[in-house]
Amino acid sequence: MVSPAVLELLRKAARGRDLDEFLISLVAERLDPADRAEAYVKLYEKYLKEAESLYAKGDLPQAGEKYWGAATALLNAIAEKKGLPHYSHRDYAEVVEVLYEETGDKELVVGFSLAERLHANFYHNFMRRESFELHREAVLKLVEKLRRML
Repeated sequence: MVSPAVLELLRKAARGRDLDEFLISLVAERLDPADRAEAYVKLYEKYLKEAESLYAKGDLPQAGEKYWGAATALLNAIAEKKGLPHYSHRDYAEVVEVLYEETGDKELVVGFSLAERLHANFYHNFMRRESFELHREAVLKLVEKLRRML
């Protein structure tokens, strides 16, 4: 528990970012890689739960952003375990490339690309429900694969 005043300061410092994600980034350097990876897995679980709830309510742009967050949280966890950077969109793409080279699994590349489209849809709201559902299914497969890789 934090006081309302401290919570308000944290929200202000986060500048619109998810507060849990912001706090993890603040304490990450003080944790060992295994603890950081575990924190990212918990963040993945939170984002996936929120994504499914928003999807059920029909809020597709918000749901898509949470699916993107779930995928990137798992990429962060994998990158921690592999000692790879994971601080930018480009870093996420590089982690996916490394995973593809290691596994030969094309669905990782395709799933990540479709997750990126859900992320873009958050900003531009261009997807119809039928298209969104195709993307969602692919991203759910992606996160399942990434989760098993941990």
